[in-house]
Amino acid sequence: MPQPLAAHLIHTGALSPTREPASWDAPLSAPAPAASWGGAEHPAGLTRATGPVNAKAAVALATTWSITRVGRRKRAMNRLVRALQASSSATCRPASPAEASEAVLAVRRTAWHAPVRTACLEESAAATFLLATRRLSVVWCHGIAADPVRLHAWVQTVDGGPVAEPPSTRAYTPALTIGARHQHRL
Repeated sequence: MPQPLAAHLIHTGALSPTREPASWDAPLSAPAPAASWGGAEHPAGLTRATGPVNAKAAVALATTWSITRVGRRKRAMNRLVRALQASSSATCRPASPAEASEAVLAVRRTAWHAPVRTACLEESAAATFLLATRRLSVVWCHGIAADPVRLHAWVQTVDGGPVAEPPSTRAYTPALTIGARHQHRL
């Protein structure tokens, strides 16, 4: 009698029972999926970054890096979420689209010079921390897109507009958002 998993796989057509061992079918060829946001729309390589390095953005990036690297690796995202929640709770007013864009772009410019991994997660968290130093809030988003499954993190203004993001960001559904507490405050 087949095991429950094997029986389920046979029932769904994922496995075919045979009496004799047989060779596997040749793999199907398919086009490679498009790269996620970090590789497709933010080219990597040795290029000269434009704009000044911002010292406060560097501190925000270093803070993000420290939060994710100090302690048990499997708890890194939990630590980052708690830090983002704490920084969001200390804000007084929503950042304007211009203020939010300035922060995101300052972090991105500065990240070109960082000797550590700096992808969307680090950039969006650092921009959120940078704005929080001025007691300004944005909504930090961590989302998912399907087919192929991709993750992305970004910031958006309190009224919902993604900040300094390409149109492809709209393909992501936010799974976690932090920082919408000023949404209806005047």
